[in-house]
Amino acid sequence: MKKILFGLMVAAQLHAQEKPVKFVDPIIGSDGHGHVLVGANVPFGAVQVGPTQIVKGWDWCSGYHYSDSLIIGFSQTHLSGTGIGDLGDVMLMPYSGKLKLEHRHQNRDNGGFGAIFSHKNEKAEAGYYAVNLPEVKVRLTASERVGYHQYHYKKNENRRVAVDLFTGIGWDRPTDTYIKQVDANTFVGYRMSSGWAVDQRLWFAIKTSVPVKSFGIVADSAFADVKEKQGRRLVGQIDFGVGTEKVEIKVGISPVSSENALKNIQAEIPGWNFENIKLQAQEKWNKALSVATLTTNSVSEKRTFYTALYHSMIAPILFNDHDQTYRGTDKKVYTQPGYDHYTVFSLWDTYRQWHPLMTLLAPQKVPDFVKSMLDIYDQQGKLPVWPLVGSETNCMVGYSAVPVLADAILKGFKGFDYEKAFQAMKTTAMSDEFGLQYLKKTGFIPAEQEVESVSKAMEYAIGDKCIAMVAAKLGHEKDRKYFEERAGYYKRYFDKNSRFMRGVMSDGKFREPFDPFNIVHMKSDFTEGNAWQYTFMVPQDLENYTALFGGKEAFLEKLDSLFVVSGDLGAEASPDVSGLIGMYAQGNEPEHHVPYIYSALGRLDKTAEKVKEITSKFYTDKPDGICGNDDCGQMSAWYVASAMGFYQVHPADGRFYVGTPHFSNIKMKVGGKTLNITAKNFGKDNIYIQKIILNGKPINRTYLTYAELAAGGNLVYEMGKVGRRL
Repeated sequence: MKKILFGLMVAAQLHAQEKPVKFVDPIIGSDGHGHVLVGANVPFGAVQVGPTQIVKGWDWCSGYHYSDSLIIGFSQTHLSGTGIGDLGDVMLMPYSGKLKLEHRHQNRDNGGFGAIFSHKNEKAEAGYYAVNLPEVKVRLTASERVGYHQYHYKKNENRRVAVDLFTGIGWDRPTDTYIKQVDANTFVGYRMSSGWAVDQRLWFAIKTSVPVKSFGIVADSAFADVKEKQGRRLVGQIDFGVGTEKVEIKVGISPVSSENALKNIQAEIPGWNFENIKLQAQEKWNKALSVATLTTNSVSEKRTFYTALYHSMIAPILFNDHDQTYRGTDKKVYTQPGYDHYTVFSLWDTYRQWHPLMTLLAPQKVPDFVKSMLDIYDQQGKLPVWPLVGSETNCMVGYSAVPVLADAILKGFKGFDYEKAFQAMKTTAMSDEFGLQYLKKTGFIPAEQEVESVSKAMEYAIGDKCIAMVAAKLGHEKDRKYFEERAGYYKRYFDKNSRFMRGVMSDGKFREPFDPFNIVHMKSDFTEGNAWQYTFMVPQDLENYTALFGGKEAFLEKLDSLFVVSGDLGAEASPDVSGLIGMYAQGNEPEHHVPYIYSALGRLDKTAEKVKEITSKFYTDKPDGICGNDDCGQMSAWYVASAMGFYQVHPADGRFYVGTPHFSNIKMKVGGKTLNITAKNFGKDNIYIQKIILNGKPINRTYLTYAELAAGGNLVYEMGKVGRRL
């Protein structure tokens, strides 16, 4: 027995010493509804180079789904975890032999250059992707703005590469494309497109390691021996001829110009050493992931944790060149801003926990995130809703940038103008878009006048509370009173008889008929959910909200019902409503705070039980190991925070309510300090926190403040088998 225990201790220590990057598996979440990126990138990098498949439906939003077995190319840009597909820019496909005009896959004898592959011949790591196709072995890595391709061809075959500027992912369609051969090793061009991003502008440059023997361009399926062409359906065809088997290609991208794309290549990958760039990419990931060091002898749990942490560091992405030049939402070029400009903020998702978590794990990036949002405000007259590579998609409801800015201000982050941020928040909240005109006039949004009226109003109430808090900090008393009042407008939707949130008609009556289970996607009073799910989305005002139910105990009784009740969601329910426990949906973000409401109301025991059940059921190290869209890291951020034992319920009050830790020890780097989180008496059945001790002093409340966590030190959870209430 002693030998067995000693062996387990040694194994745990060895795992603890291994680099965290070794435990990342990008395939996790590529099956089911995870929609994650499979490919090579660096943390928050502009390039996500990876395989692209023919989009066969919603689950191909990232361009890749684990169930598929055909690759049509390797694109330089992909989204990760989103519910809508876009990007897929500048798709390269290596192949051998005779010229093939398109990637038509139904009949491979009909000119198609798509290729069948097997997961057995595929390798995905942080910063690296490899797959063996029938004709070519493909290896991919990346820097921040450059995709690095390495192709190994068979001997005695013409080595070819198709540069597909037509094919994109999801909604993406090209509006104008251009490619030009500059010399034997250099190509430049652009790809303008419209889709979810209504006006995407991307410039590229391509450098090859060996000179090109010949080059031509396919336009609308017809090949022409030309070196330059503009059009909409273009595929450049590079022929390296017969020679040594290995060819390497670097693809730089830029939101500004091809010249800048070339400069990005020169600045980031000037030479030809694929293995060195791969090691650099993986070391960047290792440095980023080393913010957390786990103690566990479970390789599976370590893979789940570090892959979740990895997924939380894919987006937002850089949207500037190496010299920081970028193109704004107004399509103007901005030079030397003095900071990095970012895009791909899935704010309706990420304001809930991803952004609060980054104030702990990546505090150095928070000011640049905020300044990027303020840039967008300057350029489009309102804070971003869902900014995507220079376009405002206006996707999802509410003004979800507001809690993010408020959280940064209230936590004391420096490097941006608080007054300007406040004015941006206020201006955005005072617009007449998306039902706000009704809210300002009557105090509610009539259900027959505005679709998803209840969800919109509830999101506005969260944002308005955040604005009131910032107004109080900055001394704007009149604004504080006004937005504090608006923050309470959510009460108008509460039906005290049914104890549900319900749509309200212009005459002040609740909409009839009413079914708390039914979901009609994008056509009802709720956004991707039903009355059961939205009734608990008041994280900013729990004390007053519980009073509407008749007190805390009555509210808790209703909350208990959420996790056990069942009903028919209807034929038009959104597929986003996944990961169900009763009517609780872990696979969609509006309920992510709900398990921690118990803790906020003193029921530590119930939060521990629910969090343990959710993590056990819905987070694994398998391809379908994420129960819903990862949504640019929010689904993963929920797991990372929960594994540490806490979650910020109110998106801007800095209170992290405790749940149950997943590991006996996590050392977390917070800025320049270390927070050592220890679970004493940790074990399979000891899921309940008995005591919280911070730096030797007991914490007699169910939350920890941001200031306490950011200060570092020793946080001890004393665990036990019996649940505790406060």
